[in-house]
Amino acid sequence: MSAEATGAGAAPPAPRRALALDGVSPLVLLALFGLFPLVAIATGQTYWLSLVNRIVIMAIAALSLDLILGVGGLVSFGHAAFVGIGAYTAGIMVDGGRGDLLLVLPVALALAAAFGAFTGAASLRTKGVAFIMITLAFGQMAFFFSQALYAYGGDDGLTLFERSTVAGFPVLENKVAFFYVSLGFLAAAYTLVRAIVGSRFGRALQGARDNPVRVASFGFDVFRIRLAAYVMSGMLASVAGVLLANQAEFVSPAYMAWQRSGELIFMIIIGGLGSLWGAVLGAAAFLLLEEALSGFSEHWKLAFGVLIVLFVLFTRGGLADLLRRLTSRGGARG
Repeated sequence: MSAEATGAGAAPPAPRRALALDGVSPLVLLALFGLFPLVAIATGQTYWLSLVNRIVIMAIAALSLDLILGVGGLVSFGHAAFVGIGAYTAGIMVDGGRGDLLLVLPVALALAAAFGAFTGAASLRTKGVAFIMITLAFGQMAFFFSQALYAYGGDDGLTLFERSTVAGFPVLENKVAFFYVSLGFLAAAYTLVRAIVGSRFGRALQGARDNPVRVASFGFDVFRIRLAAYVMSGMLASVAGVLLANQAEFVSPAYMAWQRSGELIFMIIIGGLGSLWGAVLGAAAFLLLEEALSGFSEHWKLAFGVLIVLFVLFTRGGLADLLRRLTSRGGARG
């Protein structure tokens, strides 16, 4: 029986369509985000501009976690610590009068890399539940350390009376300009992570997730590959923290709490585990749903949890896969 008769010859086009969609979808999302300030200004809804800016920032954090969770298979419950490191770096440097973004970002990246290298070297010697628990422990250590920073607010957090400058210019003081700066970072983060995943390193990381013994037999050091990915992921999350501190004009130990790490995991699951643009979709869906439900009842978290559970149970591959399947069906009908 021929390949055409068995349907084997029809299999290759599906991956090509999926790949094309993965390439176009992020561009569509970024274009929609880019148009939003115009809509917000035209309608006078500046609050929504702040909300979408927060979505863009959290999408960077979700994207960073997706690198080690969706691609590398490493479930970290301490990833919010990296966001908090970036946020506190920005807050402390702004409070000290050295808050230019060109100074803050290198410091935040360096601190996140150091924290990631130290905690990753210990965490990655374990696996499974042990890895989850040790990342949770390190995350909580960072949380309690931030609470002990009494000079910078302690439990009460630190209020920023100004935002970071950019090369000496108060660019971030303008909400629209700040939004486009955040969107630029998201575009750069997506491009970077996509390049990493598509590289030889990225393929080795995926292989280590599926079959670490086989990858090691090819001469790759699985521990070093995972550690490098862990450090890069943490550094990218710290960028989100720097932006979040400036957007909220406030820094709090709550940024490092394990619940924030759980929220990032939910964002990735909702969007589609391992789908990079799905992480962006998941962040948008999570925060928009949170915003909508919080306006109805003070017990909105109960309904929120139920909806997330139902979504996970009755969808496969998250929003990214759902849209991919809908698009494929539409193309087939056309």
